[in-house]
Amino acid sequence: MSGVRRTVNRVLLGLAGLVLVCVGGGVLAAATGLSVPSWWPWSGKNDVLLSEADRTRWRADGWWWPTVIAVLAVLVVLALWWLLAQLRRARLSEVLVDSGDGEGALLRGRALEGALTAEAGGLDGVARAQVVLAGKRSTPRARIRLLMEPHAAPDETLGRLTDEALAHARDSAGLDRLPAEVRLRAVKHRVERVT
Repeated sequence: MSGVRRTVNRVLLGLAGLVLVCVGGGVLAAATGLSVPSWWPWSGKNDVLLSEADRTRWRADGWWWPTVIAVLAVLVVLALWWLLAQLRRARLSEVLVDSGDGEGALLRGRALEGALTAEAGGLDGVARAQVVLAGKRSTPRARIRLLMEPHAAPDETLGRLTDEALAHARDSAGLDRLPAEVRLRAVKHRVERVT
C-alpha cells in the first residue's frame, strides 16, 4: 500500500509542478513582453485573468453555480483525502501468531512493538529505541530507530539486536522470519576534554 501511495504522490506532485511551471512561465513571458502562442489567454502586461464578460457569462444560467460548487467540493474532498493519506502511518495493528492448533491467534502489533522497544532500548550503548511494525499480519517487518550513546559500538549493538531482541520477538510470535530495517543515530553530546 505504501508503494502505491508513494507512486500516486510522485505522479500528482509531478503533474502539479509541471502545470504550475508551464502556467507561471507563460504568465512571466507575457508580462515581460516575450512572444507567447496565439492561443495563450494573456498577451501583455495589462491583461487580466478573467475579463468582465468572462466573469458574468453564465451568471444567468441555473446550472452554472451548482456545477462550480460541485467541482470545487470534489477538489476539496480529493485534497483532504490526499492530506489524510500522507498523515496515516502504515503501522501494523495485529500479528498472526501460529498457536500450533491450526487456528492461529492474533497478537496486538503495539504489544510486540513495545516488547521489541524495551529489549532494544536495554542494549548497551542505546539511549533510546523506537520500533514500528509494518507489512502484512502474517509477514510483518520491523522499522527500528536507535539513538546511540557516544561510547557505543554500532556493529556490536546491531549484532546483539539481531541475535537477542529480534530473535526473541520472532520466536515468541512464532514467525519464520522478521526482517528489520535499522537506522542508527548518535546522541548529541559535548566534546570531552582531556587534560
